[in-house]
Amino acid sequence: MKNDVGAEKPLVNSASPIPLPRKDTPSSGLQQRWNTKNIGLRLGADLTSAACAASIMENASGRNTLANSLRASFRTLLVRPHAVLFSKPVALIFMLYGGTYWTANTLDTVTSTALDKPAMHVTTGTAKFAASSAANVGLCVYKDQVFVKMFGPGGPPRPVPVPSYVLFTLRDCLTIFASFNVPPLLGPVLNERMGTKLQKKVSGTTIAQFAAPAAVQLFSTPVHLLGLDMYNRPGTGGLVSWRDRWMQVRKNWAISAVARICRIVPAFGLGGTVNTKVRRNLMERLA
Repeated sequence: MKNDVGAEKPLVNSASPIPLPRKDTPSSGLQQRWNTKNIGLRLGADLTSAACAASIMENASGRNTLANSLRASFRTLLVRPHAVLFSKPVALIFMLYGGTYWTANTLDTVTSTALDKPAMHVTTGTAKFAASSAANVGLCVYKDQVFVKMFGPGGPPRPVPVPSYVLFTLRDCLTIFASFNVPPLLGPVLNERMGTKLQKKVSGTTIAQFAAPAAVQLFSTPVHLLGLDMYNRPGTGGLVSWRDRWMQVRKNWAISAVARICRIVPAFGLGGTVNTKVRRNLMERLA
């Protein structure tokens, strides 16, 4: 039997009868696809949604009591509105929360680009937790340093001891994890257990976005109080025992947890919901 002239023979290994792929044949496993469609506009959408969330969270700065803050804010807003909108404290709060959300949003966009995911893709892993925590803690330390100089007593401020820094960092990491990582994971679980009628009114992700940051304050508040106590009572020479510190933490636990929940829910509950919905709507238009 004759072979057809010009017919290509499969490349074979002399040690194996299995045909080998031709060198000019692309291997799907080696191809790297990037979703770069409208990447510039998508990064702009990340910034826009973070700015919207930061505008909500600026009102949760907690720099004053609610009554005094409302009176002073309304008075200044009526007489000198530009002094409020363009003041340094507002800019610092906007920088803190806007920077935190922008970091999380940008990480989602970079991940969706590198892994060829839809523009609306939201990550929930370690990278998002690490990036968001680093941004929040770093910006918060800078904001607190400026606030101490602006509103603190005269003279150089007393340095914060290392244990207090560690406890404050742990406090912020707990809140960041509950605000950025938990809602995307818990939301679908709640949706599965909610009725269709209830889902039309509120989604499981929205419930998780409000509930998770609030619930974690029950655990982060004692960490916060212990850090404050170690700053206010350094206990040089072992004068302050751990039992005394625990009594101080337990004494203020409940009222401080309520106060922190009232501050965190607008900041990371409402702010997180605004950020998520604005980003999703913008990304859907760019997809």
